[in-house]
Amino acid sequence: MRFIGFAAAAAAALGAFVPAAQAQHADHTDHADHSAHGTQTAAPDALTQQAEAVLVAYRNALVARDEAAMHRLFAADSLVFENGKDEGTFAQYMEHHLGPELGEITEFTFTNPTVNVRMVGHVAFGHETYRYRIALTDGRVIERDGVATSVLTHEDGAWKIVQYHSSSRAPRPN
Repeated sequence: MRFIGFAAAAAAALGAFVPAAQAQHADHTDHADHSAHGTQTAAPDALTQQAEAVLVAYRNALVARDEAAMHRLFAADSLVFENGKDEGTFAQYMEHHLGPELGEITEFTFTNPTVNVRMVGHVAFGHETYRYRIALTDGRVIERDGVATSVLTHEDGAWKIVQYHSSSRAPRPN
């Protein structure tokens, strides 16, 4: 199993303009009510905090190894990229990569996580940094510095991750 790239999936993918996000908003008309999307006029702070909360919830679900909680945070047509690989949708990523690895983990911790979200119209762009430590059932311990970027859209009153990209490397001495 590829545990080295795994936890880089711990929080969030910045894409220029996400086709999935565009597709989700394609049905909006000029008369649609956009007030809940926070185009910097309707409670942008609250919407930013809600988007940040989704990214924190993903990190917490990873620590808890809670697959159901993770699935709820991603759009069905999401895109996941990790350490230079296109993992497909989150469901595919969970089935073929992340899911099998979760059973091999005895401990998963994050230290010094940061989460920043920037709103651009109907889209939230997230950026995270962190260090993680994973202890495995075979006794191995993996420590990495990671970074993640995310694109989230606000649909039906909730933020969903539509694109997620993470990468990690061995910690470097200061």
